[in-house]
Amino acid sequence: MIKQRADAIITEYLPKIYGFAVSKSFGYDEAEELCSDIVSELYRSLLCADRIYNTDGYVWRISAHVYSKFVSSKKKHQGISIDGMDIPVNDEYFSDEDEELLRLRREVSFLTKVRREIVYSYYYGNQSIAAISSAMNLPVGTVKWHLNKARNDLKEGFVMERKIGKLGLKPVKANSFGHCGNPGTNSGPEFYLGDSVNLNIVYSVYHEPKTAEEIAEELGATPVLIEEKIDFLESNGFLVRQSKNRYITYVHFNPETYSLEKRENTLKKQREAAELLAKDYAQSIREAIADYPGVYIPGGNRELLEAAAIMYGVINKCQLHTNKDLSKYYIKTAAGGEFIAYVSLPSEQTDKDYVPVLEHQDLTACGNMNRYSQKYPVYSWSVDTKFCSREGFWENNRLSDYEYLYEFITGAISDTPANADKFKRLRDRKFISPENKVNIMVINGKSDDFLGRIPSLDDAVKKTFAGYALESAEMLARNYPPQMRDLVVSDHAGSFISNSVAVMVTDILYKNGTFKPLTENEKVTSDLIMFCDRLPDA
Repeated sequence: MIKQRADAIITEYLPKIYGFAVSKSFGYDEAEELCSDIVSELYRSLLCADRIYNTDGYVWRISAHVYSKFVSSKKKHQGISIDGMDIPVNDEYFSDEDEELLRLRREVSFLTKVRREIVYSYYYGNQSIAAISSAMNLPVGTVKWHLNKARNDLKEGFVMERKIGKLGLKPVKANSFGHCGNPGTNSGPEFYLGDSVNLNIVYSVYHEPKTAEEIAEELGATPVLIEEKIDFLESNGFLVRQSKNRYITYVHFNPETYSLEKRENTLKKQREAAELLAKDYAQSIREAIADYPGVYIPGGNRELLEAAAIMYGVINKCQLHTNKDLSKYYIKTAAGGEFIAYVSLPSEQTDKDYVPVLEHQDLTACGNMNRYSQKYPVYSWSVDTKFCSREGFWENNRLSDYEYLYEFITGAISDTPANADKFKRLRDRKFISPENKVNIMVINGKSDDFLGRIPSLDDAVKKTFAGYALESAEMLARNYPPQMRDLVVSDHAGSFISNSVAVMVTDILYKNGTFKPLTENEKVTSDLIMFCDRLPDA
């Protein structure tokens, strides 16, 4: 901008600028100094500007900016003293170059929520103790006590060297989430812990109870930034408050290190168990259901029913029980969930020189999955493993699939545009074939009648497994924090004959020729049975 135009703007606005300075100052000398600073900054800015479209807005923006700097330079030491420390009465007084005030503001943020609110109200808001007492519904004496404690906390925090914890420098990341129980209307733990900050808040109290302030320090954050998250996690059961306002968690995290040799030793014992179960127990199940009536099997291969019954039997009727009370591990969420939460973390092998002996085998198994209909006499049981072609595990296994199929079986729906979505879903899951035939196993009758025929494992055989399972579980539990050990022992001992062992047993039966290899169509219903009050048309 040319000098003449800048001079004209200064001349026009000088009285208004001086009036602004007077309104912001405590004396005429101070007002003249502020006015001079604003005019000087405005004149420099005008000379550098190409064109100004809103002169009023431009002038007052420059004025406000200069005033802010003026306050910072003139009044930053005119705050209210707390035993020799100055608390500035407005955030504008902070300067990036004022290290002491920045440290004091940091320490205010590390006060407890109640004390922080009292300090801000008293020093920053100029409220009386009586007013704070009324607003916060606290006795006057309690407000005074918190204020006194806050002064002491600030003095201690101001001179101490705060250290960022491990999680602040290297936060944990989850490989996957799992749960045992009912997830409610939200998903399982991934809904609550999928957020990295939430995950690390919970993990920060896993090995040692911590207060909100200690959690914040571990994460390298201030309490004010994570308080809402802590409240959210506590209200949904992921954090449990203990004495002295410390938190712990009952979420199961795997250890960050492991021994491959110890894992393989357990796996060897489980494979020995699978060999025994495949030889004797599997045969007893086949005999128990040999004459079971009212069964629809696509393609007619009854081995599909026998394999499903064996999978069910190993998972549900061979368990080793520890009789430990696990109620405290069930997380009860505000969305109606009630489940034990599992988080898989990256884990580093400690015995890197160990050479694996066992060949890798996919032992993944999602189930038992049970779906009960309140609308129809329909129930389904399934386990998804490498033997089936179903995708999506439990999230893709919807109750509505079986209700739609029941409507199809009973003739309540036909393949018309009005039912297009239902038929598309059934065909996407391959529950009905291109020829409109039901493509999964269906049993006419109650599930209890069929599943009740499957025998339990003989007690003598259980004792063969129990000793090693408990010994192994107790050794494993030493790698976990004290509050988690009952769950670890129960899980490990109880799952020694597990879904993984059930997969091993099935694998043995297919490899040794007891069962013929599955066709692609048979994989649709492998280890999946629907129970209802009628059978599909053959």
